[in-house]
Amino acid sequence: MQRRTLIQGATALLAATALPASLAQGGNWPTGKAITYLVPFPAGGTTDTLGRLIAQKLGTALGTSVVIDNKGGAGGSVGSEIASRAAPDGYTLLGGTISSHAINVSMYPKIGYDPVRSFAPVTLIGTNPVVLVVNQASPYKTLKDVIEASKAKAASGGLSSASAGTGTSQHLSLELLAFKSGVKFTHVPYKGSGPAIQDVIGGQVEMMFDTTVVAAPHIQSGKLRAIAVTSPKRLASMPDVPTVAESGIKGLEDFSVLSWQAIFVPAGTPAPIVDRLHTEIRKILAEPEMQTKLKGFGMEPADMTTAQIAAFQKAEVEKWAQVIKAANIKAE
Repeated sequence: MQRRTLIQGATALLAATALPASLAQGGNWPTGKAITYLVPFPAGGTTDTLGRLIAQKLGTALGTSVVIDNKGGAGGSVGSEIASRAAPDGYTLLGGTISSHAINVSMYPKIGYDPVRSFAPVTLIGTNPVVLVVNQASPYKTLKDVIEASKAKAASGGLSSASAGTGTSQHLSLELLAFKSGVKFTHVPYKGSGPAIQDVIGGQVEMMFDTTVVAAPHIQSGKLRAIAVTSPKRLASMPDVPTVAESGIKGLEDFSVLSWQAIFVPAGTPAPIVDRLHTEIRKILAEPEMQTKLKGFGMEPADMTTAQIAAFQKAEVEKWAQVIKAANIKAE
């Protein structure tokens, strides 16, 4: 019986490792089976916008279809957990962000995945600051206006500010502003940037920090007014919008938040597949048309190896853990 059990165990082990081994040796991938590009946020946000720009071109390059699947919730944690449990066979990609892969692990007691160990990085798409916006009809034109108005409403919780969800870069930008300025704001979390920014446009919420990818078109159309950007320097795409640090408000002299977007696959995905994906996506991002779009969104294109992305992500996890602890930010 013992010998039989050992043989069965060995057979099971060989079966479990057969698929990854064949893939690692350059087996048939992709086979024509559709690749799922999982976006852990609702449609209309930054990660979704970038995913749709990349998916079609990547499908053409690989000779198969790449299908966007939106699984929003908990600042990107719901979709990321789903992706972490997917087969590591190259047929599941994940649009990871500063929220899902650096911030959430310190915001939530249990997120169901490890942002570093559960995934393998493929590509860092780029970085971009967030911009504070208000409705075009809002009386607030500068950050000082916003701060003074929120002080005046301190008894009722200050000005209301939307975000793509608790723990997102939009939320932490607000919390950092409150922490450093000593002014109260009321955080209004949504399940993604799309519905959040629509309520700012509609006047249901007074302001919002959002990525330039999402906010720029609404600023350009005149629906929103840009108050300040969170980058260390002004953006070439928004030269008339001052930085938060330029506001002259005490405590905000070194204020800086840079959001980022990346692509991950489940941990254990064979290296040849990760390398192929990295190469093809880098080619797509290097196209002049894509470079123009990224810069138009206010994004700074990034070019890192997978090893460099892993080191960058680890540093980001540590950085935001310190910020969240110092500001005593709690998940709602």
